[in-house]
Amino acid sequence: MSILIENLNHIYSPNTPFEVTALRDINLHIKTGEFLGLIGHTGSGKSTLIQELNALIKPTSGTIVIEGTNITQKGVKLRDVRRNVGLVFQYPEYQLFEETVRKDIAYGPKNLGLSETEVAARVEEALRLVGLDPEIVGERSPFDLSGGQRRRVAIAGVLAMKPRILILDEPTAGLDPHGRDEILGQIKALHEADETLTLILVSHSMEDVAKLVDRLVVLYQGGIEMQGTPREVFQQSKRLREIGLGVPQVTELMERLRERGIEIDETVLTVTEAKEALLRMMKEAKS
Repeated sequence: MSILIENLNHIYSPNTPFEVTALRDINLHIKTGEFLGLIGHTGSGKSTLIQELNALIKPTSGTIVIEGTNITQKGVKLRDVRRNVGLVFQYPEYQLFEETVRKDIAYGPKNLGLSETEVAARVEEALRLVGLDPEIVGERSPFDLSGGQRRRVAIAGVLAMKPRILILDEPTAGLDPHGRDEILGQIKALHEADETLTLILVSHSMEDVAKLVDRLVVLYQGGIEMQGTPREVFQQSKRLREIGLGVPQVTELMERLRERGIEIDETVLTVTEAKEALLRMMKEAKS
C-alpha cells in the first residue's frame, strides 16, 4: 500500500504553556513495496509520525492518505486502518501474555472474527515468516524462549493480522548481537518475500538502515531535514553530525582514511564494500 502525507502538523497541548510542535509541514510519498528508513535524534518527531500512520493519534492539520483513503477524515473506520497498518513498538515482547506461542499469535486474528481454520493457518504462516518452526515453538510458553525469539513471536502476532504496511520501531532494541542479527535477517527476508509489503523501519542504528532500506528520511525538530538513498544521505555526514546523528562506522573509517591522504571511495556503506575497496586499493598500489 502507498502512503501520501501532505502538510502534516502535530502540536501537543496547543495554546497552553506546555505547547510543543512535534511535526511541522511533513510532505512525504511512500510507494507500495518500499522499504523506508526513518531516523532522527530523540524528540525529532519519529514516534508521533508513526502513531499517526496507525491512527493512534490525529494530526493537528494535514492529511494522510493510505491507498486512496484519507485516514485523518472523520468517520474513517479505525479498525480497518489498523488492520492494514501494523505497528510493532519497541520491546513488543512485553505485550506477550498467553500461555503458548500459538495462542498469543492467534489473539489478533481471532478478534477479526475469522474461522478457527483461518486463524490456525495465519498462525502457522506468521511463525514461518519470522523463521520459527510452529512444530517446535508453537506449544511452548513465549516466556521460555530467548529474547530474540520472543521478539520474533511478537512480530508474528502483528503479521498474522496480514497488514499491508508494517512499521517497526527500533526492532533490535535491547537484544544481544545474536538476537539482533536474527531480527534483522528476518526483516530482510520479509522484504524480499513480498514485494507489495511496505516496510517502515525506525532506528537509531546507522549500520542497520544502511544495510536494509531503500530510502532514508531524516527528521529534525519535527521536519524533514533530508531524504534519499542511504548512500546519498550518509554523504552528508557533516550535517548529520550537526543534528546529533552519525554515519555507519564503515563510512566513518573511509572518511578518516581519506583525511590521511588515502584515495578510497568515501561512499562505502558496508563491511563488504569496504573490503572490496581496500583490496582494489592494494592491487592498484602493487601495480
